[in-house]
Amino acid sequence: MALTPFSGTWDTEKAAHLLRRALYGPTYKQIQQATNDGLTSTIDKLLTLPIYNKPLSVSDIDSTASKGQTWVDKVYPADPYTAQMVQNVRNESLAAWSFENIHRENFSIAEKMSLFWQNHFAAEYTNDARATYNYINLLRTNALGNFRELVKKVTIDPCMLLFLNGNSNTKNSPNENYSRELLELFTVGKGPQVGVGDYTNYTEEDIKQGAKILTGWNVWGFLSSTETNTSAIYLPNKHDTTTKTLSARFNNAKISNGNELEYANYIDVIFSSDKAAQYICKKLYRWFVNYDITPEVQSQIIDPMAALMVSSNYEVLPVIKTLLSSQHFYDISTRGTIIKNPIEFIFSLLNTTESQFDFGLDVNYEFYKQIYGFSSVIGINYFRPPSVGGWPAYYQVPSYSRLWMNSSYIKLRFDIAGYLLTNEFKSTIDKTKFCTIDVFTLVKNLSIPTSTQHIIEDLVLIFCPKNLPQNKKDELRLILTGGQPDFEWTIQYNEYLADSSNTNKMSAIQTRIRLVLDGIFKLPEFQTI
Repeated sequence: MALTPFSGTWDTEKAAHLLRRALYGPTYKQIQQATNDGLTSTIDKLLTLPIYNKPLSVSDIDSTASKGQTWVDKVYPADPYTAQMVQNVRNESLAAWSFENIHRENFSIAEKMSLFWQNHFAAEYTNDARATYNYINLLRTNALGNFRELVKKVTIDPCMLLFLNGNSNTKNSPNENYSRELLELFTVGKGPQVGVGDYTNYTEEDIKQGAKILTGWNVWGFLSSTETNTSAIYLPNKHDTTTKTLSARFNNAKISNGNELEYANYIDVIFSSDKAAQYICKKLYRWFVNYDITPEVQSQIIDPMAALMVSSNYEVLPVIKTLLSSQHFYDISTRGTIIKNPIEFIFSLLNTTESQFDFGLDVNYEFYKQIYGFSSVIGINYFRPPSVGGWPAYYQVPSYSRLWMNSSYIKLRFDIAGYLLTNEFKSTIDKTKFCTIDVFTLVKNLSIPTSTQHIIEDLVLIFCPKNLPQNKKDELRLILTGGQPDFEWTIQYNEYLADSSNTNKMSAIQTRIRLVLDGIFKLPEFQTI
């Protein structure tokens, strides 16, 4: 084991593994394209960040942003009650927009990295949707950028300032909340405790000194009827101008008064050792590869990743590229080791089956808001991590991702899959519109839609990370044929192709594929990536 470049045979199974970890539900066509393109070209494409449109207003309540217009740079009504109503509909728009981005996912790692950073810098949404949008956009646009610079930007982001009380941190009343999490959760991590108030990577005194360093920042423009956006402001009279001395953990560094740049000078000191690189590389490894970090993984994978990050001046992209290009990443032992989080689960139903809908802004956002609700009830409330530590499935030893699969969640997963396999998910705005899995597009884009053997093999490839034993494949094949000889499916599918508007022939195909998918979606193998 080592962080050496992949040197084996590049095939569809390895391509599928890469895409499952980098995307929210790769399609059969994407897997085949990645197989044909090869490892290097595929990774280069995945590591290209797209440009996003902005969330749009869909409510007449928002008088300052008309329907179809973005609200991210619009003021709020002067009346507080009306402003709160506008805030509520903008939050709904933001949720819908976020899930639309995941559903219409470009061939890019951007969305997976966006959630990674949201889990790492786990600030909850604010009472101004513009600030929440700016925060998520900050994480997304810097997803593969410089880790040290991202920490600096997050430190004085209005969303984070409010979340961890940075806005109330003054020289006369230092608040240690952000100072503590900056060290414990966002950069170097605690490490084992070695004494009273002394951890391997920092001390309690460092937290106190850090709080003084970070004084003087506040937020501006929230729910404002005159300011078109929120912002962070530096107030010199609130800043502690004394020289702060850090512990031996940071070589007793002295941080002199730097006014509005002092926080950045402090962060540079934090990043002067490799502790932050070690900390974030462990999290990246657990996010993309496996939760189990053995001594061998630590020495042969994590240590070289951290060394590469330091030598790359804390740039994230080369580290991710090296990890995804490594021999270790494609080892069979790493496949199917991570249980899908709620967002991965839902969009492996929609994205992998190429089930898109384009019913206009109102109906589309209505569906995405409901899908956002599905994700919330099975464990991930986007924008609202349960604590500053993020979601427990990413840090709770020894369960980790198994926390996504308690008795309540697994039943709800089956219910959601069943709901999307029927025409029950209907728009309340236009009852002729349905959000449902598109079985016709799915089958049409498989290798040989007339062959039961190829259909089952293709579905197993895209949905099951570690393949399936032959007896399970045979069971799925029997479901597809309804117990009839294989050629009956071929005849039935060809008849449908010849008369695809015939509702009876459509229904027959739809029923058989839905039954197969229902069987797959209830398999333990489907729940992993």
